Amino acid sequence: MENNSNKSHYRSHFIDLSDNPIGTGGFGTVFKVKHKLDEQIYAVKRVEFQNLTYLDIYLQHVCRDVRSLRKVRSDYVVEYYNSWIEGNALYNQMEFCSQNLRNILEVKPQIVESVQYLHDWDPQIIHRDLKPENILIIENAKKGRFVKLCDFGLAVEHRTASQRHTKYLGTPDYMAPEVSMPQTKYGTKADIYSLGIIAMELFDIYLEYWD
Repeated sequence: MENNSNKSHYRSHFIDLSDNPIGTGGFGTVFKVKHKLDEQIYAVKRVEFQNLTYLDIYLQHVCRDVRSLRKVRSDYVVEYYNSWIEGNALYNQMEFCSQNLRNILEVKPQIVESVQYLHDWDPQIIHRDLKPENILIIENAKKGRFVKLCDFGLAVEHRTASQRHTKYLGTPDYMAPEVSMPQTKYGTKADIYSLGIIAMELFDIYLEYWD
């Protein structure tokens, strides 16, 4: 990870291709850029450290995102290239994907396959924040429209079948009931529940909640 305090690595290496960010979330803002040297299109995610009260916790999630992307190299996961720090912000250079699932509500078998790929990894990986915004879609010349997972800031390794996790993490609308209940144990099925909510949203089916 590069730390360049003398000049802006971002401004000296990249050209912004859009007036507004192409994505925003709890862990950063994403920009579409063009590299000045190789002239390729990339996505650069900027994570600003403004709330010093929760800085340690924030850094844990950000570093986990980078470590997971560096570790899991696959067609199913967005490609990671580089990271550097400028001022009070961390920048991640990643593969640019033209759309996410919120933009194109089209069911593809790769959505399930991509999650199954994480669960088949050794040790298994629970994403814990599956939602349409974290399922990207790329136009692939060989495979056509293809799905890739991103944002591994809340991901955790699941080492044994008997291992259970208890932390309340994720996006409430896509969170399994056992995850939202304090001290209730959960495993890889938490991701399956999130996929079910996404599937219902894709098919325009809505749950009714009773008080």
